[in-house]
Amino acid sequence: MKKPKDCLDMKEIREMIDTIDKGIISQLGLRYEYVKAAAQFKTNEQAVKAPERFAAMLTQRRLWAEENNLNPDVIEKVYRDLVNYFISQELDHYRTTSNTQ
Repeated sequence: MKKPKDCLDMKEIREMIDTIDKGIISQLGLRYEYVKAAAQFKTNEQAVKAPERFAAMLTQRRLWAEENNLNPDVIEKVYRDLVNYFISQELDHYRTTSNTQ
């Protein structure tokens, strides 16, 4: 992958950013697959929400942000929004499947 300093113009920079964003979104899709797979091990809605795990995960993401010279508040917000969405999807799935059993 070309380094930012090796880009010759804005077109190359934008192409590289698009490539990176496509990879990030692909990885988020893979993350979501793991979230859905985890649902089979959850026994109730509290286990789906897992507030202690959620808090610990956010703390770790903040540390990773700092290690990468990113604003930890921004990264926490991104993950808070993303994981809250995943939790809502997992809760919908849990409620649907637990009502049919």
